[in-house]
Amino acid sequence: MGCSLLSSSLQEQNGFHFCGGSLITQNWVITAAHCNVSPSHHLVVLGEYDRSSNAEPVQVRTISKIITYPGWNPNTMNNDLTLLKPSSPVQFTSRISPVCLATDINIPQDITCVTSGWGHTSGVANITPARLQQVVLPLVTVHQCQQYWGGRITDATVCAGSSGASSCQGDSGGPLVCRLNNLQEAPRVQVGSVSWRTSTRHVHTHQHIRFLDLSDGGKQLKSLKKGHKSKCPSSLCPEAQ
Repeated sequence: MGCSLLSSSLQEQNGFHFCGGSLITQNWVITAAHCNVSPSHHLVVLGEYDRSSNAEPVQVRTISKIITYPGWNPNTMNNDLTLLKPSSPVQFTSRISPVCLATDINIPQDITCVTSGWGHTSGVANITPARLQQVVLPLVTVHQCQQYWGGRITDATVCAGSSGASSCQGDSGGPLVCRLNNLQEAPRVQVGSVSWRTSTRHVHTHQHIRFLDLSDGGKQLKSLKKGHKSKCPSSLCPEAQ
């Protein structure tokens, strides 16, 4: 699989996009717990780039099961993680492939990562873009992040952000994907999922869940990661770059 649209769209029945996600196996999509996904009201859409187009080879799934991480705390936003099981297995294509999860707790700090989604591009109105947006963000150390947000940042999170472009409402649950050695041919791995953002003056810092830190406490995610042997995509599809 040479390229992939790594972000999935979580939508209401009327097509309104409200959160992102990422495919980790044919049977599981990972997103943020605070998205409050409901099997009876929401859909998972995969392989989509332009939400205004009816010509794209997307796969739409209802949701048969939801597993929210048992440590999820909506007050502190700790462990902001939910697994969604599509009603039928997702078929892998040139546009749809699972993202690999980070397996090394020592994530380098001198790399930049990419987050993508259909979240708001401005705070003027409740409008989301038709086309998938992406932004390149540098990683921020936990220590640096704690200087801004104090105890809200724990060792179970990884921060990324800079001034200017950022993730926004509607991007929650989407992937933070990095090449861990910055080589062009290196595979992309997901090190986090958009949880929350806040800003101080011109500095935007984003908190993401770090998957490795969560796996020890969740049997479902731990077993999924053990069996996750798909080839990691090395590049995004041209229309999403």
